[in-house]
Amino acid sequence: MTETILEVRDLVKYYPVTRGIVFKKTIGHVQAVDGVSFDLHKGETLGVVGESGCGKSTLARVLMHLEKPTGGGVTFNGQDIYKLSASGLRRLRRNIQLVMQDPYTSLNPRMTVGDIVGEPFEIHADVAPKGSRRMKVLEMLDVVGLNPEHINRYPHQFSGGQRQRIGIARALALNPQIIICDEPVSALDVSIQAQVMNLLERLQTELGLSYVFIAHDLSVVRHIADRVAVMYLGKIVEVGTEDEIYERPTHPYTQALLSAVPVPDPTFRQHRAIIRLEGDVPSPANPPSGCRFRTRCWKAQDVCATTVPPLERRAGVAQLSACHFAEERDVVHAVGWDAAQ
Repeated sequence: MTETILEVRDLVKYYPVTRGIVFKKTIGHVQAVDGVSFDLHKGETLGVVGESGCGKSTLARVLMHLEKPTGGGVTFNGQDIYKLSASGLRRLRRNIQLVMQDPYTSLNPRMTVGDIVGEPFEIHADVAPKGSRRMKVLEMLDVVGLNPEHINRYPHQFSGGQRQRIGIARALALNPQIIICDEPVSALDVSIQAQVMNLLERLQTELGLSYVFIAHDLSVVRHIADRVAVMYLGKIVEVGTEDEIYERPTHPYTQALLSAVPVPDPTFRQHRAIIRLEGDVPSPANPPSGCRFRTRCWKAQDVCATTVPPLERRAGVAQLSACHFAEERDVVHAVGWDAAQ
């Protein structure tokens, strides 16, 4: 996994906050994504985790060019995706696809499965000749584990897991290199989550796909991710391998997230260390100065209020961490991650 196919640099997405009905005046901005940078390698899964409202889904929409960024850039195979012409953007869509969060609302209820999975071929007519599109759709259904007779059914005739498989088949239709998964299993039962996760892993191995896998469930992300990026209030605060993040986290927010993982063993649960964060998450329209986590952090000092900690590799620490006082914490024993598995 050495070839970088997606580079994200200082990506920013602000939404204006307006006042007034007729003469709207901008009085501020919601800083949904603020200076996010990372690389995605070929065949890799990058997990993006964080609590609700931290900017994960906004990041997905901006990466897909469904929304224009306020600043920063994204390059795919050396091309700046925000400088592409309309035809160039259409070609880009073949290589970067999206699996949405809710399989109940992401499929058109008036279209059959055959029409849903075959729609990409209507838009990109040169990918599959008209006479072979039905066979291509049947092939996609087979790849995701659905039966050929499902081709004429409607979304309401399927379970949640089957609907998500339809969404995955649609995303795979154009043979993309990258799939952005925006919480693809959060609306599914636990047993169905495992089936979809195993499907995604198998497809990645067979097709050489790269994933940006967005979720708030830490157990799900650990199951599939090679590297993990932790987001808080629009910024990435820590990036590392799966083992580094889950066993030796350095940022206080990451440590607090992992300490909240439910542990089924009541004996271990009585003795594990739990980090309880004080206060509420600040508003992204008025984030704290300096480190955004400082208002809830037990390590915060004066420098945290005046200086934004850069996301960098600290002395004695393997992963990148945006904390002035980053230090490793043994989560296996202090938090009990192994017992939670």
